[in-house]
Amino acid sequence: MRIIIAGGSGLIGRELTSHLQQSGDEVVIFSRSPHAVNGLPDGVEIVQWDGKTIGEWVQQLENSDAIVNLVGENLSGGGYFPKRWTEERKELLLRSRLDAGNVLTKAIEMAKIKPSVFIQAAGINYYGTQQQKTLTEEDSSGDDFLANIGRDWEASTQAIETMGVRRIVIRNGIVLSNQGGALPSIVLPYRLWVGGPLGDGQQVYSWIHIYDEASAIQYLMRNTKAEGVYNLTAPNPVTNDKFGRTVGKVINRPHYFPIPAIAMQLAFGEVAMTVLEGLRAIPKKLLDLGFVFKFTELEDALRDILKK
Repeated sequence: MRIIIAGGSGLIGRELTSHLQQSGDEVVIFSRSPHAVNGLPDGVEIVQWDGKTIGEWVQQLENSDAIVNLVGENLSGGGYFPKRWTEERKELLLRSRLDAGNVLTKAIEMAKIKPSVFIQAAGINYYGTQQQKTLTEEDSSGDDFLANIGRDWEASTQAIETMGVRRIVIRNGIVLSNQGGALPSIVLPYRLWVGGPLGDGQQVYSWIHIYDEASAIQYLMRNTKAEGVYNLTAPNPVTNDKFGRTVGKVINRPHYFPIPAIAMQLAFGEVAMTVLEGLRAIPKKLLDLGFVFKFTELEDALRDILKK
């Protein structure tokens, strides 16, 4: 297969590219800054685009089998410490998602030969912060800032379904990797011997190992029965307290230094909700489809990642 990954130079895109190349697929990555992208496997083609306007990149669609849209500004900013959600940053978080979805939809509409499948990234934040409920793909959306972004993000490419293209929406949980994402920030206090629960520690983290994330995307891409929304989370979510205790166990550090919720809110503002609130989302449709996870338990996943 020839597969286009928009936003493919990020954490998930790099892992997915590796999986696809190992299967003999041809990968093309759309990037805003091709010259700054490095460390990708040999043979990957990197194409310039700005993520919001039609350009020469649309020619790549004519002979491609699948498109994966992973474009979206990092919610916390990508560093060890989150960036505050100013009104300007909130607009950036929204526009980065909608612009890419809208322009890809327009490009597919223009294409004479359309891809057979389109995969749209999103997040489990779509469900809001329903911490007491086990959430599946059948549950409705929440009504907070992240839920509203998630709903609009998914809708940005919905029109593709009317063009004869199989569309899949992947609602990602916390993707665990030592190459980026949330895990390095979670682990850092433990490496400094000051790790502990955040807030009351009872907020639920729905996580997934980066290997299973990429494997699941590849599985959905190839399975012609797959369509609609899929939660990409491991089957066994855990509380923040258990997550921290497991990190401490794996790297041999204590779990005793709690950080009050009010301290997080004062330091980082509204963005603190990304770690102080949680939800229990399970991959019901993915399991029903027959996907087999390599990492179903958090300790096994963390040992694989943190011991490398």
